Amino acid sequence: MSVVHHRYATVDGQRLFYREAGPADAPAVVLLHGFPTSSFMFRDLVPELAERYHVIAPDHLGFGLSDAPAADRFDYTFDALTDLTKGLLDQLGVDRFAIYVQDYGAPIGWRLALGSPASVTAVISQNGNAYDSGFVEGFWTTVWDYQREQTPETEAAIRTALTLDAIKWQYVTGVPDESVVSPDTWHHDHQLVSRPGNDEIQLALFRDYATNSPLYPAVHTYFREHRPPLLAVWGKNDPIFGPAGAAAFRDDLPDAQVHLLDGGHFLLESALHETSRLIGSFLDKAGLPA
Repeated sequence: MSVVHHRYATVDGQRLFYREAGPADAPAVVLLHGFPTSSFMFRDLVPELAERYHVIAPDHLGFGLSDAPAADRFDYTFDALTDLTKGLLDQLGVDRFAIYVQDYGAPIGWRLALGSPASVTAVISQNGNAYDSGFVEGFWTTVWDYQREQTPETEAAIRTALTLDAIKWQYVTGVPDESVVSPDTWHHDHQLVSRPGNDEIQLALFRDYATNSPLYPAVHTYFREHRPPLLAVWGKNDPIFGPAGAAAFRDDLPDAQVHLLDGGHFLLESALHETSRLIGSFLDKAGLPA
């Protein structure tokens, strides 16, 4: 089993935490987490991939163990988080890499690909949308209402997403057997998003998520023109991003591999081995360059 290193790097004055494992000269795989978690969601996947790949899993600014400057001192946008991720990869000398994107990791990954299409060697999307298809209205209506108008009522509604119950809901909804999901996950995430001032960071990113859908046509053009190998491995019972989001990748990448597994939003918590097996097979066949 590969040793996982837990490191920090300063990028543009911000201290970012990241997990790193595997041979430095192996093909690189960058794992980009979603809301409300961190690279902690990849704690079990990293060592499985690191036997053959150079794996890097950062915590986005404002998440996990990375710095979390107050929202009035840093402009939290997906563009800004992408710039920091690229800065980290540049600092590490990683200029070609596959991406694993989940939830918030998807808009960051798409921006990396649009900024430097030749850098991205393959794409793994685990419940990370690139299409308007698959957004589950029962969850997203609250987000869309807040994006359209910030009122005491819309803010109060969106703040419920930061509660312990709501975070637990993300982890266990759609999982065939809830007992396989460790409560450490939602308690860990809740503790970190509950730090003083972190609520304003999360509200800023909820607002900025509105910039992602207008970016999708450019992402689709990127898919058609550059034809990256793509695997969509999806928790089919996800109450946030439904399976239509996975199927949509074939609109622009007919050869995309799409696998719908019996799980929810955080598929690695309940189907780690099946997911990692699919990822390993996909990466091996993609023949990633070192």
